[in-house]
Amino acid sequence: MPYRRTTFSKFIIESLRRTGSDPDLAALLNDVMTASKLVAAAVARGTNDGRAEPRSLDQLAGDIVLGTCDFGGQLCGILSEDMDQPYPIPDGYPRGRYLLAFEPLDGASNIDVNMPVGTIFSILRAPEGITEANAAAFLQAGTKQVAAGYVLYGPSAMLVITLGDGVHGFRLDREVGAYMLTHPHMTVAPTTREFAVNASNARFWEPPVRRYVEESAEGAEGPRGEEVSTRWSASMVAEVHRILIRGGLYMDPRDTRDTSVPGRVRLLTAANPMAMIVEQAGGAASTGRQRLLGIQPAAIDQSVPVILGSKREVERVEEYHAAYDRGEPIKFSSPLFNTRSLFRS
Repeated sequence: MPYRRTTFSKFIIESLRRTGSDPDLAALLNDVMTASKLVAAAVARGTNDGRAEPRSLDQLAGDIVLGTCDFGGQLCGILSEDMDQPYPIPDGYPRGRYLLAFEPLDGASNIDVNMPVGTIFSILRAPEGITEANAAAFLQAGTKQVAAGYVLYGPSAMLVITLGDGVHGFRLDREVGAYMLTHPHMTVAPTTREFAVNASNARFWEPPVRRYVEESAEGAEGPRGEEVSTRWSASMVAEVHRILIRGGLYMDPRDTRDTSVPGRVRLLTAANPMAMIVEQAGGAASTGRQRLLGIQPAAIDQSVPVILGSKREVERVEEYHAAYDRGEPIKFSSPLFNTRSLFRS
């Protein structure tokens, strides 16, 4: 059957049959898919009538995911980005062997300007013998993820998923009411001429990130020898989707505003699932100093720096961090970091 006629449900069932995986995983993923349809409808209504506020839609999205996924018997715990502790499966519902971590509405601040937002999710196996998940059950490295994905609510809704054997994209056919496979075997180009970073935070960046942005800004006359474009949509889902479609680099780097916090992206609910997707598509994901998927979480609300996308560009940023940590000098010559910069003598 041609891939354009493959539904998400059919794809998941066939994928899990090939690998001999637990059929409960297929049921859970279908619940996540159903939740995403309901969130997509809520986002569309909020955008069209102009009345929904970003915060209320974020809360509604979280409630939808919880209410759609907690009763099926596949989960023993759920963690949302805005929770201090995991959500317990209600009494009377069966417990399963999986954990779901998710961010309900990434980029919620974009709602009032009608820009893309999305839901991010990660699925883990619960530790052996766990029937009621506590915070410790979620403290697993990203390499332990069974599946990860996101849903982009834009001009059309798209669900992108990896089960650990590549990345595949599905577009919601609203007439049929089903996600159809439209982007099989998505890959990230190894090189790129565009990157995404919030330039308003430039004064807080570490020198390695400043160096990368500076060299990119110099274009063909600089050390890169080519023109490079910058993007920023304030939505990690939108940026990662762009990277999967045409390559690129996304950076939400460590900065100096609060040195007690190493980064600003939640590890369990956003960084890990996005890192798994990008790596499975042939890209790379790092903090600048280590592989994101190799981090052993210390807390469920742990936040990290994120640098992910085209592999050679991530490696370039990692090289700059390594050089800086070795004490090698970094020189800035552009007006972007001129005599007012902390890093000029």
